Amino acid sequence: MPAPVERDVVAAIESLRPLLQADGGDIVFRAVDGDGVVHVVLTGACGTCPLSTTTMQAGVQRILRDRVPGVQAVEAVDAADPA
Repeated sequence: MPAPVERDVVAAIESLRPLLQADGGDIVFRAVDGDGVVHVVLTGACGTCPLSTTTMQAGVQRILRDRVPGVQAVEAVDAADPA
């Protein structure tokens, strides 16, 4: 993905971070692939929360798709996976 897309994704994630941190979690940007899939790591309470799939789809993915043209999906990856 072009650098402006990555920059916009990071900015959108930064705007979401306080909401996740308020619940004891966090989100870490990993990469945007050529298909427009954003890869993130959910940490803290978000990493083990049974509602993390809902958070990803109804929250993070929806907001990133609305704010950043070209984003198709958001996937949570394991922290140990290489970016």
